[in-house]
Order: sequence, then structure tokens, then C-alpha cells
Amino acid sequence: MSPDVVSSSASSPRLGRRFCVAPMIDVTDRHYRFLARLLSQHALLFTEMITTGAILNGDQDYLLGYSPQEHPLVLQLGGSNTAELAQCARLGEMYGYDEINLNVGCPSDKVQNHMIGACLMAHPKLVTDCMRAMIENVKIPVTIKHRIGIDDVDDYDALAKFVDQVSQSGCETFIVHARNAILKGLSPKQNREIPPLQYDKVYRLKTDFPHLEIIINGGIDNITDCHAHLTHVDGVMLGRAANHNSALLTHIDQQFYGCTLPITQRRQAANDYFSYMQTQHEQGTSLHHMSGHIMGLFQGLPGARALRRHISDNIHGGRANIQVMYDALDLIEPPLTPIIEVTDQQ
Repeated sequence: MSPDVVSSSASSPRLGRRFCVAPMIDVTDRHYRFLARLLSQHALLFTEMITTGAILNGDQDYLLGYSPQEHPLVLQLGGSNTAELAQCARLGEMYGYDEINLNVGCPSDKVQNHMIGACLMAHPKLVTDCMRAMIENVKIPVTIKHRIGIDDVDDYDALAKFVDQVSQSGCETFIVHARNAILKGLSPKQNREIPPLQYDKVYRLKTDFPHLEIIINGGIDNITDCHAHLTHVDGVMLGRAANHNSALLTHIDQQFYGCTLPITQRRQAANDYFSYMQTQHEQGTSLHHMSGHIMGLFQGLPGARALRRHISDNIHGGRANIQVMYDALDLIEPPLTPIIEVTDQQ
């Protein structure tokens, strides 16, 4: 196990799901999560989806490694083999993750071919068996993230039956993306935008299953809407907005967790992240692999476009060094007044 991986989550902050940052492929890697944790101490962070096959056949320290500062942290798994999921859940617990989450929402053709993601909604018994296998093999929480339906199955009763059956596994927390997943004909990006949002179905789940914890996901991009959703459900999950305008995260602790400390200042967070980048670079990680996560921190401020351009033009190549990031930061015009609402997702 890597030296910067904690072996137990016992000393981690209390797990709370009132505000979550969604698992996103090519976004929520360990570097994004380190920056996110600089901005919010309490938001629940997720890994990218990692398949059971990758974990069991690949470099586990690389795939499961993280910095201890990232807690509270959830490992999201992709798979449908009960024994493999149980084994990977145990590994996740051994690596110190605070929770295991099963992906039953990804609509891509690639994962469908391996019975992973949203296609599993058509197999509620298998999903129930998978959840039970993980729950029985770990002591940490096991949760599920899924859609409200797949393809032309746009029926609340079918959704309710799915949730009811899966809950028989012992699962108590359901993260629900309030869109159908169209398994053929739409790309994953289109599946995040084209199927209509149906928040009312997620609200109804909470009404019909009051004993379950229901977290809503899909199309949420500002704090005002988060508060509105929280009058109906137990928690909210933001995806692309938490990346495109990560400054939003600086308000989460105060807005949702009762924190009375001053909000994090973006310039200080950026400087702390640059120090982290330098340390990681000295251990072999390319700077350009980590630099993109800073792009959304100054969204909407004078100089933000210049910062993005400077980093994009100068961070690649063997001669690039961390000074590129500090020079880019100097392009942001003070004062760095925190912002709450997310409106621009360029």
C-alpha cells in the first residue's frame, strides 16, 4: 500500500451526504479531489468509477491510492460480478475509504458490454445480490448511484420497484440521477443533457421511502437550487458545476454543514494546490495532468480567460515548470471575491 494512503478511516471527518461531488470520469481523480478538499472540508468526494476488472488485474496502489487529506472519500465501483465486487469492496475498506458506491448509472456502450452501469437497472435482482455481497463483506457503508429509468421505461412504479427491491439488500442510501439513461443512440455527454430532468420522481421516492436516504443528482448548478432540493430530499450531488466553477465549493461548509469559519480564499487554495503539484511532479506526475483542475477556480473573474490560456499554452513539454502556474495566477485581477451562483459553464 502506498505510504500516503491511510489504513483506516476511523479518524476521518464524520461522513455526511448533504452535499456530494459526483464521480466523473477524467475529472475526479486524486488531484482534483485534493484541490476540492482545500475548498471544502465537508463535501463528500467520490473517485472516478473504477471497474472491478481494473482493480483485480491492475496496479492497485495506483488505482486506489489517494492523499489522507481527501477524506471523507467514497470509492465508486463498476461491475456486476458479486464475488469480484465483494473482493473490491474489501480492498476499498482496507485502503481506508469511508464508503463504497456501486455505479448503476453510466450509459456508455463500453460499460454496457461488460454489464456495468445503467444497463443494470434492467436486472434489479442482480443489483440486489451485488449490493448484498458488498454489504456483507465490509463494515463501511455501501451505497448505490442510479438513474430514474432506462430507454423508454419512464414509469415511476418501475423506479419504485427497483429501489424497493435493492433496499432489501440492506442498502439505505440511494443517489438518484433524475434522468433516464438512453442506452442506444446517445453519447454519455448527451445522456447528461438530453433526457429531461424529472426531479418530482426523486422527491416522490423520499415520500414513499422515508426510511431511506435519498440524494438527488442531475442538472444542479447553484447553491440556491441545492437548498430548494433539500426541502424534499436528504442530500444533493453536483457534477460538472463543481468542476467548471469550483469556487462554488468554498461556500459548502458554511451553507450546508454549519461551519462558522471564514470561507476559503481562492488565491490561498491555488497556492496550496501549486505546492501539492510540485510535490507530485517531483514524484513523477506531469504538471499538465494536474493543471486543468485549477481552470474553474476563477470562473467569472477578470483574468480567468487569460489564466486558462496561459496554462494551456505553457504547461506542456519537458521544460514546463511550476512557475507557469504562479504566473497564470498573477493574471487574475484582485480582489478575488468569492462567488456562489454558477451560471457560466464554458
